[in-house]
Amino acid sequence: MSTPAAAWPTLDLTADSVAITQAICDIPSVSGHETLLADLIVDALAGASHLEIVRDGDTVVARTNLGRERRVVIAGHIDTVPIKDNLPTRFETIAGEPFLWGRGTVDMKAGVAVQLKLALELVAPAVDVTWMWYDHEEVSAELNGLGRLARHRPDLFEGDFAILGEPSNGQVEGGCNGNLRVELRAYGLRAHSARSWVGENAIHKLVPALDRLAAYEAATIEVDGLAYREGLNAVGITGGIAGNVIPDEAMLHVNYRFAPNRTVAEAIDLIKEMFPEYELTVVDEAEGARPGLDAPLAQQFVRAVGGEARPKYGWTDVARFSALGIPAVNYGPGDPLKAHADDERVSVDQILSCERALRAWLSSGV
Repeated sequence: MSTPAAAWPTLDLTADSVAITQAICDIPSVSGHETLLADLIVDALAGASHLEIVRDGDTVVARTNLGRERRVVIAGHIDTVPIKDNLPTRFETIAGEPFLWGRGTVDMKAGVAVQLKLALELVAPAVDVTWMWYDHEEVSAELNGLGRLARHRPDLFEGDFAILGEPSNGQVEGGCNGNLRVELRAYGLRAHSARSWVGENAIHKLVPALDRLAAYEAATIEVDGLAYREGLNAVGITGGIAGNVIPDEAMLHVNYRFAPNRTVAEAIDLIKEMFPEYELTVVDEAEGARPGLDAPLAQQFVRAVGGEARPKYGWTDVARFSALGIPAVNYGPGDPLKAHADDERVSVDQILSCERALRAWLSSGV
């Protein structure tokens, strides 16, 4: 995965945001391999005298220090999920609309490209801006570069409002659902399958849990004016020893996406109540984030970019800002339904419109 930096062209942030998107997408940066792109970002911004550059691992921070009354934090991750025959990028036209096709175009290098261009060009924004481009978002939470930065440099998170460039079809998406993953274990008694009646089949004991999950109707819960749809699903199952052995242990992996009116602790309690007969192990958890749209800067931003705020169903790092008391929203180009897809592609018009809207808002006095 590693390629010497000399083999890549210098990242030109004076190009238009579509060209920048294509350039950074064509630099592979699957989680764990972000160093080259981080290096190129630092090099591209090195001559920007209006920016203070800070680097933590493969996370790059660039911030203005103009003494403005308010500060906005704008962030985006530079890693992607694994490539699947969808690089290099290419342009294609669908129903007369131009798209840029390829891994990372939606999640979320188009948003990062817009941010990089504005970071270089907005030398005197109406607010101070802290730009953050971070690593390891697409993997387990303990590796997340934004979380690491918060531990190492909490002072960099000081701000009145935050924008995360996650794909949102160029509309504001407030808050995010929480995320919980648990393992449910059933136990039995091992036996030869020819004499199964002397054993207890642990896999069969998972049937009641599967029946409950199949019958579960996901709730839609309104939180601060936005309707968050929940989801509770089996996402994996393991068990079995050999083709002639009754298994004595089986595991069901369950994922719960819960509305931000609940805490992680409340979500765990709900799962325990729903599956009381199983041993439960929590393997991943993340608090959700309320919309934060009651903050004055958030309201101004929604009015400035237009449209109506929507909920974010997936978990995003807005939750990290929310936990720090900073109201935060998701805003970026790209259809979230195309994130991680083999045919991942972003509308060229959305890239340009997001750049125009964000530029105008940061320049207007917000």
